[in-house]
Amino acid sequence: MLKVLKTCKNILEFFKEPIIAVLVALIISQFFVAHTTIPTGSMISTININDHMFVSNIPFYYRNPEREEIVIFKYGEDNLVKRVIGLPGETVDLKYGKVYINGEVLNEIDYIRFPDTTYPQVVSFPYTIPEEHYFVMGDNRENSADSRSFGAISRDTIFSLGGYRVYPFNNMGIVD
Repeated sequence: MLKVLKTCKNILEFFKEPIIAVLVALIISQFFVAHTTIPTGSMISTININDHMFVSNIPFYYRNPEREEIVIFKYGEDNLVKRVIGLPGETVDLKYGKVYINGEVLNEIDYIRFPDTTYPQVVSFPYTIPEEHYFVMGDNRENSADSRSFGAISRDTIFSLGGYRVYPFNNMGIVD
């Protein structure tokens, strides 16, 4: 009997650290950081299809998103990744393949894939963004369902800013 108890104790001791590690990983993934794989090309060339990222699950109550930041938000059952283009109270207009904010052209040369593309749209322009809402667009403008289709998104639906790309390895780093 003593030998059986000692064997059980040794087995528990052997598995103690892996069990604790798994529990800690589960807690972190549920409450703090989540892994996501990008399913679409709406953010090409910044984020590509099948890129793997870690994103924060902690709502960012300490500040609001800023123009040109990448946000992850809930849209129906999906989590979407887009870039903030317009802020609450601003007026967005789309003319001749350019985005205008309050009448001024938005300089997007650093991240936009097709700068002179005419965008498909459902929303009427010029469009004034309601308070507590943000106008978001994908960087791959010709292949992105975004605020042009569904309007501005509520601040409450945004749950993460940017993220950290972990795969492909040659592209690891903060996504912005």
